[in-house]
Amino acid sequence: MTNTSLPEPGQPIGHFVSTDPFDPLAAEKLTPEQEKYYFASQLRLIWWKFKRHRLGLYSAIFLTAFYVVIALAEFIAPYDLAHRHIDDIYAPPQGIHFFEDGKFVGPRVYQRVRTLNMEILKREYSDNKTKSYPVRFFCDGDPYTLWGLFESRKHLFCAGDGGNLFLLGTDRLGRDMFSRIIYGARISLTIGLIGITVSFVLGITIGGLAGYYGGWVDVVVQRIIEVLQSIPSIPLWLALAAILPVTWSPILVYFGITVILGLLDWTGLARAVRSKLLSLREEDYVLASQLLGAKPRRIITRHLVPGFLSHLIASATITIPAMILGETSLSFLGLGLRPPITSWGVLLNEAQNINVIVLYPWLILPVVPVILVILAYNFMGDGLRDAADPYH
Repeated sequence: MTNTSLPEPGQPIGHFVSTDPFDPLAAEKLTPEQEKYYFASQLRLIWWKFKRHRLGLYSAIFLTAFYVVIALAEFIAPYDLAHRHIDDIYAPPQGIHFFEDGKFVGPRVYQRVRTLNMEILKREYSDNKTKSYPVRFFCDGDPYTLWGLFESRKHLFCAGDGGNLFLLGTDRLGRDMFSRIIYGARISLTIGLIGITVSFVLGITIGGLAGYYGGWVDVVVQRIIEVLQSIPSIPLWLALAAILPVTWSPILVYFGITVILGLLDWTGLARAVRSKLLSLREEDYVLASQLLGAKPRRIITRHLVPGFLSHLIASATITIPAMILGETSLSFLGLGLRPPITSWGVLLNEAQNINVIVLYPWLILPVVPVILVILAYNFMGDGLRDAADPYH
């Protein structure tokens, strides 16, 4: 044991040199909890921070559930997209009942009785409470081919034999609105993802070149953007949508509208990328990469773009709902997607007449998922932006 007592007055102070191995981290030993954060990747840190944003997390779960639903649309929808119930035209939404005579009997629907009101020439429906049908799960219904590979007749739920189940009513041809909204979600939600891909490729590429090189490249890109942004968006939408030949198949029209939305939306992102790169290209790490022989494409994609990832995330979550609204607006006006292809905008096109809305208000129900999806994207974008921002 080393004697650490003070020497007598006037005596020299002794020196002690430790022979233990040198440990540079001895002064600040990391706890397991600290090591988890210090050695975590950027994506893991973003995820941990995003989980604390409750509204953004719940919105992400909601959107994930929506995309799972559209992936299994044929299975979840109780009826085929074009299945017509000619005896149930403009049928109102049907309620599900769990009790009969004060006893729990499980989910059931009552038999529908249809009459024709000769005074206003309107079909009127009422429930026959003496006759009910159980709501069955994993039952057989309209045949379909899932993902073009698997043939099946199984549906998540349907009414018992002899009954119908119209959760959101039917349209003018007797087609189930709930099933059509689910099928329409497949088009309306994916058009935003494909459109944002086109927009981001153009915006990051063109804006990145303008911001990195500057000079005449920047001047030309800025003049092109100014010309495109000076054109009113709605007339430009209408003109480009009218260019699509009427002889095109629905799937070609779908991709045409997607490309149009992507081509119109890249200018704002390109300007944002350009302004960020103009400031970041002067940083020391960019100069170091240039001296090491890195090519401009690698410098932009591996070093510069990740520096403003939070801005890109915010732009994506704003652009996707904007594209969903763009497709919905064009289809609502009859200039976008057209039947037999089905989207939320195509469904809302049938609710243009105010008389239809007054008599059959359930036809405007497709606007509800549009609002919910747009709000969810905005809330999720706020959470992702805060989680990816290193200065927040």
